[in-house]
Amino acid sequence: MVEKGAMGEPALVLERSQAITLQGRDRKGRAVVRIVGNYFPARALGGRAEEALREHLRERVLPAIGDREFVVVYMHSRVDRGDNFPGVGAIRAAYESLPDGHKGRLRAVYFVHPALQSRLFFATFGRFLFSSGLYEKLRYMSRLEYVWAHMDKGQLEVPDCVREHDEELERRPLMDYGIEATDSRCVYDAASMDTSASLHSLRCVS
Repeated sequence: MVEKGAMGEPALVLERSQAITLQGRDRKGRAVVRIVGNYFPARALGGRAEEALREHLRERVLPAIGDREFVVVYMHSRVDRGDNFPGVGAIRAAYESLPDGHKGRLRAVYFVHPALQSRLFFATFGRFLFSSGLYEKLRYMSRLEYVWAHMDKGQLEVPDCVREHDEELERRPLMDYGIEATDSRCVYDAASMDTSASLHSLRCVS
């Protein structure tokens, strides 16, 4: 059992949210880190998301992984930029803070339910914002069924909001192409990604 050390309030808020948890193993025996975007308490953390991410990874996630290889399953379902998206800058800083050994043992990042805007953003700016070691490990998964090709269902707990979004995508496939929206909110637009680049052309339309 991993001994838990004292953490600051932002990291405790993140821990209580269960946004980042260690799950089971994939079919190659690698540890699975699940990130549920809908659970991320971005509004509660305010400008301290990067601090919380770094500390939570250092104190909780990395000790639990140890020296094992691992993969990340990031569930982007129903993420809203104002409520539960930490910003690309915080994500990049958290990744760059990882020890080199853990960066090397990260084998894949499965991006579940990517919106059209996120695909466009990363295709255009991904190589500039992230090191090639991370960018080249990114794998888009438009449906949960593609995740199960890499791990058994019993190894990964899927929240109801993710399952419901997956079912909605099956019923309304045009949502994959940004032609049909889930609701009036802009679920993930490029303007939310705290980069200085001008990305107005990538904004989604409500």
